[in-house]
Amino acid sequence: MKVYISVDMEGIAGVATLDQVVRGGHGYERACALMTEETNAAVRGAFDGGATEVVVSDSHGTMDNLLHERLDPRARLVFGSPRGFCMAEGLTEEHDLALFVGYHAPAGARGVLAHTFSSHFLGVRVNGEDASETSVNALFAATRGVPVGLVTGDDVICDLAQALLPGVVTAAVKVAHGYSATSTLAPAPARDLVQARARDAVRRADRMRLVAVPDSLRLELDLPNMLAAEMVSAVPGTTRIGDRTVARDIASADELLGLVTVGFTLAHHALLARNVLVRGH
Repeated sequence: MKVYISVDMEGIAGVATLDQVVRGGHGYERACALMTEETNAAVRGAFDGGATEVVVSDSHGTMDNLLHERLDPRARLVFGSPRGFCMAEGLTEEHDLALFVGYHAPAGARGVLAHTFSSHFLGVRVNGEDASETSVNALFAATRGVPVGLVTGDDVICDLAQALLPGVVTAAVKVAHGYSATSTLAPAPARDLVQARARDAVRRADRMRLVAVPDSLRLELDLPNMLAAEMVSAVPGTTRIGDRTVARDIASADELLGLVTVGFTLAHHALLARNVLVRGH
């Protein structure tokens, strides 16, 4: 039983502010510690449930947030960026189940620190529907034959996951009170909950079903400014359908994640260029 765990930070218990999730913020080091220990809880739960191998993917920001010396030594770690499959790097057909820990609501939703892959995207849609990191990564996993068994985070993403993913187990470790406000479980009971739910998900792995993979995919990205839209629309096959919106018909989930990664990288550089021009003016 091989289990893949993708771990984000915004959905971790005790995390709710930008100061915590951005490197250099006063709360960042504490958030890294909280993320690491909640990851360990998921790893323990996976092994409790019968996993024989566990791979953990550090999936937040620069993707090097977890405190390696404090990680459960039984797990192998994928970390660092950029990487082609973003939050799902290292997920292969060899895995039997995927667990998403510390996940959050999509851009435009009312959840804690809600966004989709990057704050540089004001909106992300797949086939006209608002997309979350959960839905996109679950789609990628399904193309590898891997179901998603667990989603943890705030109440908003847990509700969305239950509506999207057949048979998924969820663990709401906090309740959204706004974009950067929450009512959260304390770390110890949150970890107990994540461990128990991870164990349950792995024990039920043979009953988990894949999310449906559409026959065709169309990705739309709402960018932060017109320069970003101009730069992303230069990617071959991508068209600009609005002042700040680009679209592309996508051949596969692999290509979808690739364009997402290229898109937020180009948007980042567009914002840097704009800031340079503003300071120069």
